[in-house]
Amino acid sequence: MSVRGAAALGLLVVLAGGGAASAAAACAPERLDLRGEGLRQSFGVEVADDAAERARGLMQRDRLDQDRGMIFVYETPRRAMFWMKDTLIPLDMIFADARGVVTRVHANAVPLDETPIDGGDGVRFVVEINGGLAARLGIVPGVELRHPSIPAATAAWPCG
Repeated sequence: MSVRGAAALGLLVVLAGGGAASAAAACAPERLDLRGEGLRQSFGVEVADDAAERARGLMQRDRLDQDRGMIFVYETPRRAMFWMKDTLIPLDMIFADARGVVTRVHANAVPLDETPIDGGDGVRFVVEINGGLAARLGIVPGVELRHPSIPAATAAWPCG
């Protein structure tokens, strides 16, 4: 093999490795990907996957970066009810089923409001992002989520 051929092969190996690393990074606990018609978006997320973390959520925070959010993970599908008690920033709440498909979006939840926000039945995942961002990005029912918490066997858009 020529030096040029060996260099080209080496470049291909490096590029292939980078692609694998990128794919792996896209499915990490601290990343959430969304896809839909004309939509490809990724957020850095905190995971709330136990009762204490879900109860605390994003309370008492005075800001949330535009590329950040929180994913609430439930063990089984359920009727999900949220409120904004002790939450200081407006949030969009994105409710998704066990497959990671968005079923409902509640826009601009009002800070400190204790009125229940009903996500409906069959909710397994809830994503909170800055208020108004879901509409700007086109996050609507039918959009698919990808995250390691969504079981690959049932996910609409599995990791890996």
